[in-house]
Amino acid sequence: MTRLRAQIVCEPSLSAFAKDCHFDSYIRLGKGEENMGGRQRPALLCDVFEAFIGAVYLDQGIEAARKFISQVMITKLNEDAFSHVMDYKTGLQEELQKNGDVDIQYILLSEDGPAHAKQFDVEVRAFGKVMGQGQGPSKKAAEQKAAQNALESLKK
Repeated sequence: MTRLRAQIVCEPSLSAFAKDCHFDSYIRLGKGEENMGGRQRPALLCDVFEAFIGAVYLDQGIEAARKFISQVMITKLNEDAFSHVMDYKTGLQEELQKNGDVDIQYILLSEDGPAHAKQFDVEVRAFGKVMGQGQGPSKKAAEQKAAQNALESLKK
């Protein structure tokens, strides 16, 4: 249940819900953000979706918020729409801890680029060695990519 909850409330899922509701067409952006593709940025869409649920709750109450969530999210749950979302960090932790506790560390190697287009480089270490490395537009994304690469190398 915890893994399913994590899959539902993760950024890719929430941004997909926002797109399904066409929230991207209602966002007001500055010219710079618009030109940089901000309307399709998953983090922004996720924030908009969460804010909308909060607004429904504040304006209409908990039952209206539950109804909206049920209509938008629960129907996708029944369609098995979250099977594509993989939390590689959890998967790596489960794989490495099959034989007992292990200390897993995610180390930021570099952070490059301007504030609006950062690129992070992260490595994951366990058992005193580098297990994988990954890059991404956020530390979280880079950590997920590093964990994914570590899992793939373990399967070889």
